Amino acid sequence: MRPRPIAHFRRLPHNSRKTSSSALHTPSSNSDVEALNAGVNALTSVSSERKPRRYGQLQGLSVAVKDNICTSSLPTTCSSAMLHQYQSPFDATVVRLLRDAGAHIVGKTNCDEFGMGSLNLNSVYGAVVNPFQAQSTPNVPPAQTERRSAGGSSGGSAASVAAGICDAALGTDTGGSVRLPASYCGVVGLKPSYGIISRWGVVSFADSLDCVGILGKSVNTVKRVFDTVAVYDHQDPTAATPELREKTRPLNASFFPATTSTRQPRSLEGLRVGVPLEYFPSELDPSLVNVLRAVLRRLGEAGATLTSVTVPATQYALSAYYVITSAEASSNLARFDSVRYGLRTATPPGATTSKSSDVFAYSRSAGLGKEVQKRILLGTYALTADAFDNYFLQAQRVRLHVRRDFDRVFRYPCALLAQPHPPRDGVDVLLHPSAIRTAPPLDRGEQGSHGGGKAVPGLSEYLQDIMTVPASLAGLPALSIPVGKGADGWPVGVSVVGQWGCDDLVMRVGKAIEELC
Repeated sequence: MRPRPIAHFRRLPHNSRKTSSSALHTPSSNSDVEALNAGVNALTSVSSERKPRRYGQLQGLSVAVKDNICTSSLPTTCSSAMLHQYQSPFDATVVRLLRDAGAHIVGKTNCDEFGMGSLNLNSVYGAVVNPFQAQSTPNVPPAQTERRSAGGSSGGSAASVAAGICDAALGTDTGGSVRLPASYCGVVGLKPSYGIISRWGVVSFADSLDCVGILGKSVNTVKRVFDTVAVYDHQDPTAATPELREKTRPLNASFFPATTSTRQPRSLEGLRVGVPLEYFPSELDPSLVNVLRAVLRRLGEAGATLTSVTVPATQYALSAYYVITSAEASSNLARFDSVRYGLRTATPPGATTSKSSDVFAYSRSAGLGKEVQKRILLGTYALTADAFDNYFLQAQRVRLHVRRDFDRVFRYPCALLAQPHPPRDGVDVLLHPSAIRTAPPLDRGEQGSHGGGKAVPGLSEYLQDIMTVPASLAGLPALSIPVGKGADGWPVGVSVVGQWGCDDLVMRVGKAIEELC
């Protein structure tokens, strides 16, 4: 691949210093952006374009874009050496819609390589540092502040919003990559219903799960961006059709009376909130349970009906998720072979060049990080004849059970089903902790897969997604809202999950929680 000359941007060097200047405001110039980014490492490049003069519903809004979403004026590297300085010849649909609505694209955000990771350690640009500490203790010298993860894989998007670099940011969510960073950084993060926002122009990780998500300082900001980009796109074969979108309108409208009340204090009478019993694993920090209980108590006081529900297949969701995503990733990333796309390295002296596979292997080994290599190998094995039935097909069966479990608890039917049978006593939304803990420290292996270090001992990095994966497998909308602090003083988020297509309801309930908490 021969990258095109890059214009209208400035590449940011990696800087591990932490800054205490992360006040929550939107910077007015590139120098302000770079100053705020200096200790956070949230951005990989900054746009030099002037703020647009177009008038639209997003006029004056600054937006950062994850580095795996194509932009014609900025590099799209997926935080990987494989796509170093690659510049797309076109804008992704979501980027075009933002520009047309008057939004200002401030830059591209750091992420786990090709979206694979939960702590934003697997990036060629280095780890993203959670900016929350700098905001909460501005008088502490940078060298003495605690360095914690911003979450992944959309950690740069969450950190850029939390640090005040932008008003909103686009990320991608495959198994929790928007909601987890939102919880860690104390911002709002939305994973929409699968197919509602176009994926055209997004570099694929796992096609059947990938969603473009939105992060913002408030639910209102997220809603503004969502209303702009949630339109049908004929270029995306996985996009929900206009007929399906229209089918969900009555479902959303029937919920609105309880969530649009202007009475103060707000009344939520008629809203049924379910608490899934399976979302309290042994790994869950007890202080997060206390925060969730406080949120539930306020919802109850506002008139909402609280009930416990069960989604039994949840316990198998994480295992199924890693099988499915690894298999799809092994297929999607096959295109990065140094011939069609990707970095091309010279073969070492004495190496054989008679087989094309050997030539590919040298370039892929140099261009892809260890985490990506690991998942490609696992996915390739899952798709072999010997393992296909026992792993991949079994994971798809588990996914079907997860979807059915959710359909059994929601009050209204899934618009994707031809003959749905929802329960009469079902719930409107589910509520659960967004993560099993607050932001983990970075000191235990900050180098990640590109630095030769180990991100987190054992399997704990993979367990970070245990709360978010089920909604992803079912393609449901989910919104993480900051609601308090854990025992260590770091942000805690709770997630609102709704039936497919009920994104507006999820955001309205999220807005109510935002006001109550």
